[in-house]
Amino acid sequence: MLNMKEVAGLADLVNDMPRFVEALSGFADKLQLDLSAYHADHISLRCHQNTTAERWREGLAQCATLLNETEINGRPICLFSLNTPLSVGPLSIDLVELPYPGEKRYPHEGWEHIELVLSGGEEGFYVRALAQLADEALVAPGMKLKQSSPKGEHERLPNPTLAITDGTVTIKFHPHSLRDIVASERD
Repeated sequence: MLNMKEVAGLADLVNDMPRFVEALSGFADKLQLDLSAYHADHISLRCHQNTTAERWREGLAQCATLLNETEINGRPICLFSLNTPLSVGPLSIDLVELPYPGEKRYPHEGWEHIELVLSGGEEGFYVRALAQLADEALVAPGMKLKQSSPKGEHERLPNPTLAITDGTVTIKFHPHSLRDIVASERD
């Protein structure tokens, strides 16, 4: 199986990674968040067209294994387990989330966010997640926080999410890995 860099249909994603890493690193600095201290569960893409999602899906199928496909909020979301992990700053990430386009439009097509696992389950999750972020970052202009609990059609394991964004890049925290969520669907 190929490496992502060898797949022609993913050249735009390969070329987008340096931009994403720079934005992510700058954002983590603003949050006073040491990314190397966390387990990065996955990295996620955003696109505006189904044709782009299909091209990325076909490309990812050449360098990864489709771990799961489910519908969340009325659109398909695919999870791919990469053969060769991506280097994303200090992180090594081997799971890619490919959501098909929905109603929301994003300012950029390409890499959009990472999700970090905070162990300890759902109880007290939001308090633990907020404690990871510098107080001054939480009130900085342009910062937005969102609490949610997206759920796939067969999920049994609750996975609340805390997202923080500056409008360019997003970091999300959740208590369970997507691999654990997928396993809960199959139990």
